[in-house]
Amino acid sequence: MGFYSKRVEVFSRACYEERMKRRLIVATRNAHKVEEIRAILSTCEVLDLSAVEDPPEVEETGSSFLENASLKAVAISALTDALVLSDDSGLEVDALSGEPGVYSSRYAGEDGNDRLNNEKLLRELEGVTERAARFRCLICVAKGGEVLAHFAGAVEGRILDSEKGEGGFGYDPLFVPEGYDQSFAELGEELKNGLSHRARALEGVLAWLGAT
Repeated sequence: MGFYSKRVEVFSRACYEERMKRRLIVATRNAHKVEEIRAILSTCEVLDLSAVEDPPEVEETGSSFLENASLKAVAISALTDALVLSDDSGLEVDALSGEPGVYSSRYAGEDGNDRLNNEKLLRELEGVTERAARFRCLICVAKGGEVLAHFAGAVEGRILDSEKGEGGFGYDPLFVPEGYDQSFAELGEELKNGLSHRARALEGVLAWLGAT
């Protein structure tokens, strides 16, 4: 191989590695979550699980957000050369001893049914005046079946007596972040993405990507 060809090979490999460093597959089928992550990680190529051939259903059997995020990141990253980002996040309500916690998406028994989950939360808090709560997020980044790093974020707030706002998803219509009078569903995507637990965890991801 000539000197010029060798330089081209090295340059091409460097470009490939740089591109792959900025390519992230999010280990979720939740379209809302992928769009939120894509908006925040705007300098990266953010793909959903459709980028992986026949991805498995990974059961969230962990007892913590970190364990669940790790399970998903490790399983999916074993199937691709790209970095895999997985998060597990949820709502913790002080008056309910931290519930729904890791069961946030299936609080009412049906995974991903926002309406039923919100209805159950309001029933559980009926008559309760102290409604302090927080959204918490743990993110794992993995490659080749191994966790490379993990990041945490949280936002404090309170739970409303009834849903307000048409935006967002999940518990957004019931959650008012500290320092505001409107729910996440009312504040709008841009403002929410600057405040949210997921945004705060993703700040760590961006810093880590820039340092690697």
